[in-house]
Amino acid sequence: MRVTVDLSAQTLSLWQGGLLQKNWRVSTAANGPGEISGSACTPRGRHIIRAKIGAGAAIGTVFKARRVASDVPCYLPEMCARYPGRDWILTRILWLSGCEVGINRLGCVDTMRRYIYIHGTPHLDALGTPASHGCIRMGNADIVELFDLVSTGTEVTLHE
Repeated sequence: MRVTVDLSAQTLSLWQGGLLQKNWRVSTAANGPGEISGSACTPRGRHIIRAKIGAGAAIGTVFKARRVASDVPCYLPEMCARYPGRDWILTRILWLSGCEVGINRLGCVDTMRRYIYIHGTPHLDALGTPASHGCIRMGNADIVELFDLVSTGTEVTLHE
C-alpha cells in the first residue's frame, strides 16, 4: 500500500501495486504548501506513517498532544462556538515523518517535529478546500477506513 495526497486537487488516494484502491476528499493547509516549521503549511515530498494513534477510539474522540483530551474527550457540534479557531484533531491520527533530509526531515523542515498528521475533523464542509493549519484533514469515517487499511511504514507522498 502507498498513499498520495494531491495538494492542488485536495484529494488523498490509496494505491496497491499501482492500482488505485480509493480516493477521499481532504483539506490541507490554508497557507498552502511549505516545509518550514511554524509556517502552518502542508509539507511536500516523500513521507512514511511513523505512528498510528487512536485504534479503537470512538468516532469523534478528541485528541490533544496525541492523547485523548481530558477537557473535551468527545466532540459535540456546539464545541466550535465554545472554542473558536481550535484545530480539532478527532477520531484517529496518522503521524507523518519525512524521508528527505533537508526537504522534510531534520532541522527546521522536519515533518514529524512539526506534528503533521492525517487526522479526522468536524469541518466536513471544508473538505476539498485548503483550510487546515498544516495537517491533512479527513472526514471521521474516512480516517477510520484509511487507518484500518494502512500500517506504520506506509509511504505517503504529498505533491502539488
